[in-house]
Amino acid sequence: MASSPLRRLCHWGPISVLAIIKLITWAMVHLMGMWWPPHASLGGAVHAATFLAFAAATLYYFLQSLLEGPGFVPIGWKPEKEEDTEFLQFCTVCNGYKAPRSHHCRKCGRCVMKMDHHCPWINCCVGHANHCYFLVFLCSAVVGCLHAAIVLSICVYHAINRIWYIHNGTGREPMIYLTLSTLLLTLLAVGMAAGVVLAVGALLYFQAKSILNNRTTIEDWILEKAIGRHEAQGLSPFEFPYDLGWRQNVSFVLRSGRYDGLTWPVRDGCGEYDLTREQQAQKQEKRLRSRVCRITGSYSGRWLPLLQHPRAVLHVPCTDEPRLPLQPGDLVRVTRQRRHWLFGEKLAGSGEPGARGPRGWFPRAVATPPEHKKPD
Repeated sequence: MASSPLRRLCHWGPISVLAIIKLITWAMVHLMGMWWPPHASLGGAVHAATFLAFAAATLYYFLQSLLEGPGFVPIGWKPEKEEDTEFLQFCTVCNGYKAPRSHHCRKCGRCVMKMDHHCPWINCCVGHANHCYFLVFLCSAVVGCLHAAIVLSICVYHAINRIWYIHNGTGREPMIYLTLSTLLLTLLAVGMAAGVVLAVGALLYFQAKSILNNRTTIEDWILEKAIGRHEAQGLSPFEFPYDLGWRQNVSFVLRSGRYDGLTWPVRDGCGEYDLTREQQAQKQEKRLRSRVCRITGSYSGRWLPLLQHPRAVLHVPCTDEPRLPLQPGDLVRVTRQRRHWLFGEKLAGSGEPGARGPRGWFPRAVATPPEHKKPD
């Protein structure tokens, strides 16, 4: 089940973010007093206040996005009209139907409303309730770290050339004093700030692009597959139902409190369940294309089965998806294949399509070559 807000803090992701914020803030406060003292001029005071405002906003909105959470579909939820259930997928974990735009997160253990992605840095999903907080957190982090990277680089330059300035300078240059330990910590802070600008800046770009189109990261994947599926089958082009123009799309995130996260307005000519019906069609086709294989060897489920399958260890899938422990005689419906690994769903002994089981990656060497499973 979904963890409590305070328990989300006890994870390497939030702890790492808090440590980075503390390190960069400490370095800036320590060096700004020597480079441009805030008590010496109005410009220095405004400069220091600007950075501290971005640092405070980064910390505040980071904690808000973490503590608020993404918003979860109520346990056992179902639509008001009973006939609408045929357009929705049923979640066996949450014992209810998945509302439009919601998806089940195996890490959070719940169905998340308007799920965008699971972010390890806040140790929960980005969804309907915290998307706005997360976006402002990204903005303040990128701008604040860009500011810090520039200022700290200048300070390090002055510190390294301090002796030269003493003998050859005009006397108006700032004197930056750094010990070996503070120099190393400042260099680390510069590297962290630059890394945040590049990595988080890229994430901010993709998030802003998705928000302008009112699409989550998951919906981008669904739409891409829908376009290809409709073209291949000669169907009419698929129209994304939630894109109402960039102004209204932005308001969905900035004013998310106006919506309950279970029902959404759609553009003219589209239905409330167009996207969920497309998801059902894609999953049905995926199921028909899948192959069933019988397991001939054992696999413990370890991520690096060095002793059992050393060749597979050299080609481990670069994903955090689970591994699937298997025993000889098990049946697995394979949906994805790689050279040394397969991804599939463990079936009951009969291999009936309705039988559901755990899913994950396992070495190809423990299975017979996948065979087509004829649909019933």
